[in-house]
Amino acid sequence: MKILLATRNAAKLVELRRLAEGSGVEVLGLADVPEFPEAPETGATFAENALAKARDAATATGLPSVADDSGLAVDALNGMPGVLSARWSGRHGDDLANLNLLLGQVGDVPDERRGAAFVCAAALVVPGGAEEVVHGEWRGRIVRAPRGTNGFGYDPIFVPEGEQRTAAELSPEEKDADSHRGRAFRALLPHLEALSG
Repeated sequence: MKILLATRNAAKLVELRRLAEGSGVEVLGLADVPEFPEAPETGATFAENALAKARDAATATGLPSVADDSGLAVDALNGMPGVLSARWSGRHGDDLANLNLLLGQVGDVPDERRGAAFVCAAALVVPGGAEEVVHGEWRGRIVRAPRGTNGFGYDPIFVPEGEQRTAAELSPEEKDADSHRGRAFRALLPHLEALSG
Protein backbone atom coordinates (compact mmCIF):
# COMPACT_ATOMS: atom_id res chain seq x y z
CA MET A 1 0.00 0.00 0.00
CA LYS A 2 1.22 3.49 -0.86
CA ILE A 3 1.10 6.42 1.53
CA LEU A 4 2.36 9.95 1.02
CA LEU A 5 4.64 11.69 3.50
CA ALA A 6 3.82 15.36 3.00
CA THR A 7 7.23 16.93 3.50
CA ARG A 8 10.01 18.48 1.45
CA ASN A 9 12.51 17.41 4.11
CA ALA A 10 14.52 14.56 2.58
CA ALA A 11 15.82 13.46 6.01
CA LYS A 12 12.26 12.92 7.30
CA LEU A 13 11.40 10.88 4.20
CA VAL A 14 14.44 8.64 4.68
CA GLU A 15 13.56 8.25 8.37
CA LEU A 16 9.94 7.12 7.75
CA ARG A 17 11.03 4.81 4.93
CA ARG A 18 13.51 3.13 7.31
CA LEU A 19 10.83 2.75 9.99
CA ALA A 20 8.27 1.35 7.51
CA GLU A 21 10.62 -1.31 6.08
CA GLY A 22 8.96 -4.71 6.13
CA SER A 23 5.51 -3.32 7.00
CA GLY A 24 4.01 -3.59 3.52
CA VAL A 25 3.76 0.20 3.33
CA GLU A 26 5.49 2.08 0.50
CA VAL A 27 6.28 5.66 1.51
CA LEU A 28 6.14 8.26 -1.27
CA GLY A 29 7.41 11.81 -0.98
CA LEU A 30 6.09 15.03 -2.47
CA ALA A 31 8.52 14.64 -5.39
CA ASP A 32 6.65 11.42 -6.34
CA VAL A 33 3.25 13.11 -6.84
CA PRO A 34 2.03 16.07 -8.93
CA GLU A 35 2.56 19.43 -7.23
CA PHE A 36 -0.32 20.91 -5.26
CA PRO A 37 -0.72 24.12 -3.26
CA GLU A 38 0.62 23.78 0.28
CA ALA A 39 -0.89 26.04 2.92
CA PRO A 40 1.53 27.80 5.29
CA GLU A 41 1.94 26.44 8.81
CA THR A 42 -0.23 28.76 10.87
CA GLY A 43 -1.41 26.40 13.63
CA ALA A 44 -0.76 27.18 17.27
CA THR A 45 0.23 23.57 17.99
CA PHE A 46 2.29 20.83 16.35
CA ALA A 47 -0.88 18.73 15.99
CA GLU A 48 -2.78 21.50 14.16
CA ASN A 49 0.05 21.98 11.67
CA ALA A 50 0.51 18.24 11.09
CA LEU A 51 -3.21 17.70 10.49
CA ALA A 52 -3.47 20.65 8.10
CA LYS A 53 -0.57 19.36 5.99
CA ALA A 54 -1.89 15.78 5.94
CA ARG A 55 -5.41 16.95 5.01
CA ASP A 56 -4.10 19.09 2.13
CA ALA A 57 -2.02 16.18 0.80
CA ALA A 58 -4.82 13.61 1.07
CA THR A 59 -7.32 15.93 -0.64
CA ALA A 60 -4.91 16.81 -3.46
CA THR A 61 -3.60 13.31 -4.17
CA GLY A 62 -6.28 10.88 -3.01
CA LEU A 63 -3.59 8.97 -1.10
CA PRO A 64 -3.52 8.25 2.63
CA SER A 65 -1.18 10.99 3.82
CA VAL A 66 1.11 11.44 6.77
CA ALA A 67 2.54 14.76 7.90
CA ASP A 68 4.41 15.78 10.98
CA ASP A 69 5.27 18.98 12.71
CA SER A 70 8.05 18.96 15.19
CA GLY A 71 10.42 21.24 16.98
CA LEU A 72 12.46 21.96 20.03
CA ALA A 73 10.87 23.13 23.30
CA VAL A 74 13.47 24.71 25.60
CA ASP A 75 12.53 24.89 29.28
CA ALA A 76 14.38 28.17 29.92
CA LEU A 77 12.53 29.77 26.98
CA ASN A 78 9.09 28.67 28.24
CA GLY A 79 8.81 25.99 25.57
CA MET A 80 9.98 28.12 22.67
CA PRO A 81 10.94 27.95 19.84
CA GLY A 82 8.25 25.23 19.71
CA VAL A 83 6.13 25.45 16.55
CA LEU A 84 8.43 28.25 15.35
CA SER A 85 11.56 26.05 15.48
CA ALA A 86 12.16 25.93 11.70
CA ARG A 87 11.85 29.71 11.37
CA TRP A 88 13.13 30.89 14.77
CA SER A 89 15.70 33.20 13.18
CA GLY A 90 13.12 34.67 10.79
CA ARG A 91 14.09 32.57 7.75
CA HIS A 92 12.40 29.19 7.33
CA GLY A 93 14.82 26.27 7.30
CA ASP A 94 18.02 28.23 8.06
CA ASP A 95 19.34 25.62 10.50
CA LEU A 96 22.59 27.39 11.32
CA ALA A 97 20.93 30.76 12.00
CA ASN A 98 18.23 29.11 14.13
CA LEU A 99 20.80 27.15 16.13
CA ASN A 100 23.06 30.17 16.70
CA LEU A 101 20.14 32.37 17.77
CA LEU A 102 18.99 29.78 20.28
CA LEU A 103 22.50 29.32 21.68
CA GLY A 104 22.73 33.10 22.12
CA GLN A 105 19.38 33.21 23.91
CA VAL A 106 20.39 30.56 26.47
CA GLY A 107 24.02 31.64 26.74
CA ASP A 108 23.65 32.81 30.37
CA VAL A 109 21.48 29.88 31.46
CA PRO A 110 23.36 27.55 33.85
CA ASP A 111 23.88 23.94 32.78
CA GLU A 112 21.38 22.55 35.29
CA ARG A 113 18.58 24.68 33.77
CA ARG A 114 19.21 23.86 30.10
CA GLY A 115 16.54 21.14 29.82
CA ALA A 116 14.69 20.74 26.54
CA ALA A 117 12.62 18.30 24.56
CA PHE A 118 12.19 17.57 20.90
CA VAL A 119 8.43 17.21 20.31
CA CYS A 120 6.65 15.71 17.31
CA ALA A 121 3.01 15.40 16.30
CA ALA A 122 2.39 13.06 13.36
CA ALA A 123 -0.97 12.94 11.58
CA LEU A 124 -2.45 10.34 9.26
CA VAL A 125 -5.39 11.37 7.07
CA VAL A 126 -7.21 8.83 4.90
CA PRO A 127 -9.19 10.49 2.08
CA GLY A 128 -12.85 10.43 3.10
CA GLY A 129 -11.97 8.47 6.21
CA ALA A 130 -10.12 8.41 9.48
CA GLU A 131 -7.75 10.92 10.97
CA GLU A 132 -5.19 9.97 13.61
CA VAL A 133 -2.71 12.16 15.49
CA VAL A 134 0.06 10.71 17.64
CA HIS A 135 2.82 12.38 19.63
CA GLY A 136 6.43 11.67 20.49
CA GLU A 137 8.78 13.45 22.90
CA TRP A 138 12.56 13.15 23.39
CA ARG A 139 13.87 14.78 26.58
CA GLY A 140 17.41 16.06 26.97
CA ARG A 141 19.47 19.20 27.43
CA ILE A 142 21.07 21.94 25.36
CA VAL A 143 24.89 22.03 25.23
CA ARG A 144 26.94 25.18 24.72
CA ALA A 145 28.52 24.37 21.35
CA PRO A 146 27.45 22.24 18.36
CA ARG A 147 28.91 18.73 18.02
CA GLY A 148 28.42 16.12 15.32
CA THR A 149 27.47 16.05 11.64
CA ASN A 150 24.57 13.56 11.55
CA GLY A 151 21.01 14.83 11.68
CA PHE A 152 19.80 18.35 11.04
CA GLY A 153 18.22 21.35 12.74
CA TYR A 154 19.04 21.56 16.43
CA ASP A 155 20.51 18.02 16.61
CA PRO A 156 24.12 19.27 17.12
CA ILE A 157 23.23 21.06 20.39
CA PHE A 158 20.77 18.52 21.90
CA VAL A 159 22.02 15.75 24.21
CA PRO A 160 19.29 13.17 24.92
CA GLU A 161 18.72 11.95 28.48
CA GLY A 162 21.11 9.13 29.36
CA GLU A 163 23.57 10.17 26.62
CA GLN A 164 26.81 12.14 26.47
CA ARG A 165 26.63 12.49 22.68
CA THR A 166 24.48 15.01 20.84
CA ALA A 167 21.70 13.82 18.54
CA ALA A 168 24.03 14.75 15.66
CA GLU A 169 26.64 12.30 16.98
CA LEU A 170 24.23 9.35 17.04
CA SER A 171 23.93 6.90 14.15
CA PRO A 172 20.69 7.06 12.14
CA GLU A 173 19.61 3.76 13.72
CA GLU A 174 20.28 5.03 17.26
CA LYS A 175 18.36 8.21 16.52
CA ASP A 176 15.39 6.31 15.00
CA ALA A 177 15.20 4.14 18.12
CA ASP A 178 14.74 7.08 20.51
CA SER A 179 13.88 10.29 18.69
CA HIS A 180 10.61 12.18 19.00
CA ARG A 181 9.86 11.57 15.32
CA GLY A 182 10.82 7.90 15.58
CA ARG A 183 8.46 7.51 18.56
CA ALA A 184 5.61 9.30 16.78
CA PHE A 185 6.10 7.44 13.49
CA ARG A 186 6.27 4.09 15.32
CA ALA A 187 2.98 4.98 17.05
CA LEU A 188 1.48 5.55 13.58
CA LEU A 189 2.73 2.25 12.11
CA PRO A 190 -0.15 0.11 13.46
CA HIS A 191 -2.60 2.52 11.78
CA LEU A 192 -0.65 2.31 8.51
CA GLU A 193 -0.44 -1.48 8.69
CA ALA A 194 -4.19 -1.68 9.33
CA LEU A 195 -4.75 0.31 6.11
CA SER A 196 -2.61 -2.11 4.11
CA GLY A 197 -4.84 -4.86 5.49
